[in-house]
Amino acid sequence: MRHSAILSSTTRDGLFELAQMSAEELDHLRIAYKIAVDKWVDAIRAEEALATPDHSETAMERWDEAYFREQDAQTNVAAARDAYKDGLRRMNFGF
Repeated sequence: MRHSAILSSTTRDGLFELAQMSAEELDHLRIAYKIAVDKWVDAIRAEEALATPDHSETAMERWDEAYFREQDAQTNVAAARDAYKDGLRRMNFGF
């Protein structure tokens, strides 16, 4: 069964214009989200691996850099999740 969402937007004359969101488009958003989560998990593990007995300033800086990469990855997950949820809302609720 092929699901599609009806998207509504207004035209210049105030009438609603309808568009479709296909299941394939939703699958793309879901896959993008899952890839972003996998990258985030990898970034978390990379950061955790840098918490070592090496207490040098260099080690601390590498650890901090890994933390910032992890935070960037988390931001990407949130954006991908929001895009996927917006697609689901459009499909399920029409908005």
